[in-house]
Amino acid sequence: MAAPISSPRWYLIQTKPRQEARAEENLRRQHFECYRPQKHGKTEEPLFPGYLFIRLDRQLDNWYPIRSTRGVARVISFGGEPTPVRDELIEQLRERLAAPAEKPRFQPGERVQLHGGSFRELEAIFVSADGEERSVILLNLLQREQKVRVPTQFLSLCAQPELVMGCRIE
Repeated sequence: MAAPISSPRWYLIQTKPRQEARAEENLRRQHFECYRPQKHGKTEEPLFPGYLFIRLDRQLDNWYPIRSTRGVARVISFGGEPTPVRDELIEQLRERLAAPAEKPRFQPGERVQLHGGSFRELEAIFVSADGEERSVILLNLLQREQKVRVPTQFLSLCAQPELVMGCRIE
């Protein structure tokens, strides 16, 4: 009976702390196909710190050099067997990371209104985004302007934009 035909699959590698790039470079030098998803922003950061993907054929590729590669901690396994990652997951990651970043919902200096939380129905000035789900706003509290972090979902643009913090009038 002939052996089943195998094909390369993606597997997950755990790297040593903060050595994702080193592990990837050393694996590529050994002619392994690797994928290390990166977040794009002010600086490129790993999407999955401490991990990268490697494409191997379980029946043809020699797994032993992987374990001793600088920067590699281990191959992720269950029951002592390396666990494959679906190709579709890798493709979805690549597509999502290749898509252009969305335009920010608010621009610094724009007047916004709060629609939730403790400051409901107050107006404020948008300062900046603080991650993907929070924003920094300038709120007038007790005759003083205070920077406050709020969930971005609680904000909407005021109906009548005006000049604020040197920004243009619309």
